[in-house]
Amino acid sequence: MVTADEIRSVAIFSDLSDSECARLARAAADIRLQEGEYAIHAGDERALYAVLEGRLETIGVTDGIPRVVGGRAVGDLVGEVPIALGTPFPLGFRAAEPTRLLRLGAQDYHALVATVPAIGVKVGALARERIGGLQGITADRPPPRALVLGDRWDPACAQLRRFLDRNEITFTWITPDLPEAIEHFGEPLPDELPVLRIVDGHWTLPRPEHRRVAELLGLTTRPRAPEYDAVIVGAGPAGLAAAVYGASEGLRTIVVEREAPGGQAGTSSRIENYLGFPSGVSGDELASRALQQARRLGAEILVTRSVSGIDPSTHQVHLDGGDVLTGQTIILACGVSWRQLPIEGFDRLIGKGVAYGAARSEASNVHGLDIHIVGAGNSAGQAALFFATHARSVTILCRGEGIEKSMSRYLIDQLATRDNVHAEFRTEVTAVYGEESLEALDARNNATGETTRLDSGGLFIFIGADAETGWLPSEIALDRGGYVLTGPDVPQWELDRDPYLLETSVPGIFACGDVRFSPVKRVAAAVGEGSMAIAFVHQYLRSLEPEPVR
Repeated sequence: MVTADEIRSVAIFSDLSDSECARLARAAADIRLQEGEYAIHAGDERALYAVLEGRLETIGVTDGIPRVVGGRAVGDLVGEVPIALGTPFPLGFRAAEPTRLLRLGAQDYHALVATVPAIGVKVGALARERIGGLQGITADRPPPRALVLGDRWDPACAQLRRFLDRNEITFTWITPDLPEAIEHFGEPLPDELPVLRIVDGHWTLPRPEHRRVAELLGLTTRPRAPEYDAVIVGAGPAGLAAAVYGASEGLRTIVVEREAPGGQAGTSSRIENYLGFPSGVSGDELASRALQQARRLGAEILVTRSVSGIDPSTHQVHLDGGDVLTGQTIILACGVSWRQLPIEGFDRLIGKGVAYGAARSEASNVHGLDIHIVGAGNSAGQAALFFATHARSVTILCRGEGIEKSMSRYLIDQLATRDNVHAEFRTEVTAVYGEESLEALDARNNATGETTRLDSGGLFIFIGADAETGWLPSEIALDRGGYVLTGPDVPQWELDRDPYLLETSVPGIFACGDVRFSPVKRVAAAVGEGSMAIAFVHQYLRSLEPEPVR
């Protein structure tokens, strides 16, 4: 944790009294970064940072390429412009070497300024100095398209923000308890939250449905044509890879996604071992890049639409709302859903400190708190590493006797370097407590039978996933776990040729990614299968062409 002496070592806080420094130390988050880790991404919500140890690089993106455009050293502030102007960060900041920061959230900053106005004057002066250098760098950054007003622990607000993020809609989020909330909103705050305001169209929607939001923001919710060469169900890594390769090779390609692109990978805070990203990449960043690529190449992406059924004989895909698509081929890339923790009353706190998965946007909710992660696989390890730079402590709870058999070695080694991360083995969560948000949980040691009440500011669940394929027709063969059988695993086949490797028991219907029966469940494998599915689509389409007359 940040100490009062460390607070006073920052020039702007040097004149604070002992009590003010102590209060600020309790509010400030202690963030520790390894070289190459991002402290701040462009578009992140405003906060004030100070460099305590190490050095930060300022990262701007030009023509899609990250470039170093500046930096911060020990004693420097970061975020004076966003905190002074009430705007998101226009640039990113990453560690150039092992670095330690203090972070002060907007609400804590304004509470400090209310008692020590001189701090606000100093920060404002620093912001004015910075703005001159920022104008040229950020001139082409588009203004936010929407404003979200909602409480931090409101699940509906969290879902709305996640939906906008994953569909690449820029927005400003304000909470009603901020002192300047009315000023930002422009009128008295409504009682019914969350509220979405569309900046361009002057629409204000209380508790909006995601499909209505998508329509008003110009996202595609209805198909443009009745027939396609490839209808892809699901926009996770496998589905987006199939869309990129299908569209780039001239196939009429459409993707149907019931929520927002990214799939389960979109809730991963950090993927450390994905090829081509030496410093790791978050799931939502990877999905965002893939989505941009698919759209640029001409793939049609439908969001907020569910598939209600598939006719295996006609290759018709029935959508909720009555729309029907016909595909010469269908690619099932609908992924899996997080396995639920069977605890009574658990669902009441979902989105209020309890979550399945760990998206990058959760970081602001755990600053300076003691949090817990349930699971022993790579997803749990990646989340622990990510949250260790924000939370006071991270405790991994797993039922097994260790994590060596279920977690990659590189993750175990990195976790060992974090002094605020530890694990409890042969332990499981039996109860959760809290009114407005999670406050505590009960953890039972299965070796001793002892149950301990632990204060907790966040609980993130990674206990595996299950296929949701009950909606598929019976002609598509599944294994006992509901995963789709393909290629040599298909039990019955009606054609003279063998099924292609990713082809299901119905000719012309393929499966790829986590929904497919396979021992490998990795993002890289899903991307590879998505691209490979398009190769088999081409082979299938060629088999439908009449043989030339001789």
